[in-house]
Amino acid sequence: MPEANEFMRRAASEPGASFFPPEIPTDRPSPARSYGLHLGSKDNYEADREAIAGLLERFPEGVDVARQNRMFLYRAVRYLASEEGIDQFLDLGSGLPTESNVHEVVREFRPGARVVYVDMDPVVMVHGRALMADDSRVGFVHADLTDPESVLEAPETRELLDFSRPLAVLLFSIPHCVPDDELARRAVRGCLEPAVPGSFLALSHACANTPEAREEADQLIGGTGLPWKTRSSAEIDAMLEGLEPVEPGLGDINEWRPDSEQPPLSPPHPVVAPYLGSSKLRRRIYEYGGVLRKP
Repeated sequence: MPEANEFMRRAASEPGASFFPPEIPTDRPSPARSYGLHLGSKDNYEADREAIAGLLERFPEGVDVARQNRMFLYRAVRYLASEEGIDQFLDLGSGLPTESNVHEVVREFRPGARVVYVDMDPVVMVHGRALMADDSRVGFVHADLTDPESVLEAPETRELLDFSRPLAVLLFSIPHCVPDDELARRAVRGCLEPAVPGSFLALSHACANTPEAREEADQLIGGTGLPWKTRSSAEIDAMLEGLEPVEPGLGDINEWRPDSEQPPLSPPHPVVAPYLGSSKLRRRIYEYGGVLRKP
C-alpha cells in the first residue's frame, strides 16, 4: 500500500507529528477496506480479499448492493447541496476515499462547502489525514461513530462545522455494521441531536423482508469476521422516529430519485468483478434508506 508507506515515512521524519496512526490490523478484514473492493479500491489486504472472495461465492449479489449504495450517495448528497442548500456535511463511517466522495460531489453543486469525515479504521485515517493536508475545508476525525461525543468534541468537527446552522449527517451503508441495537441507534441519532431544525440525515441500511433472509445474511456476512446485523424496515424506521422523510420517502435506495444519467462508477476490484450483476438473478438483501429532515 504505497499511500500507507508514504504516511509512515512522513511520520518517521516527524516523530512528534499528531497524524501518526495506531497499529494497522492486517490479519482480519475491515468493513471500510472490504467495501472499497466493490468500488475498485486497491487499498486492501489479503485478509480483506479472502473474506470477500469467500463471501461472494455464497452471496454474489453483495457487489451490486454495495455499488448501488454508492450511487445513492451521489443522488442524496446532490439533493442536499443543490436543492436544500446544505453546505456542511458530517460523513460518519466514511470509508476509504474512492470516487464520488462526499466533498467531491458537494463541490459540484455547492463550492466552498465543508465536510468532516469520520471513521475508526486506521487505514482510512491515513488517507483522511492526507486529504486534510490538501484541503482546509475537509477534515477527518478518527473516532468510533457509536461514541458521538468523541465525534462532536473533536477539534476538526468544532473548527469546520457550525451546529447553529443546518447541516447534513450521513450514514451510508453503516448502521448494519453495528450489531448492537442501542449502539446502532446512538450512531444514527447521536450527532444529529445537537443539530438545529432544518438539518438532515441521509442513511442507508442493509435490510431483508423476512426473518429467514435476515438470518441467512447475518450468518454469511458475519461469518467472515465483519460485524453485521441485517434489520427489517420496521426496525430501521424505529431508529428514525420523529424525523420527516423527504419525498419519495424511505424504501429501497434504488427507488430514491433514480437518475439514469448520473455519473457511472469505475469497475470494481478484480476479486469481485466476476460477480457484478448477480442481483438480477437473486437479491436476498437490499439497502433501505432515504433522506430525512429534522423538524
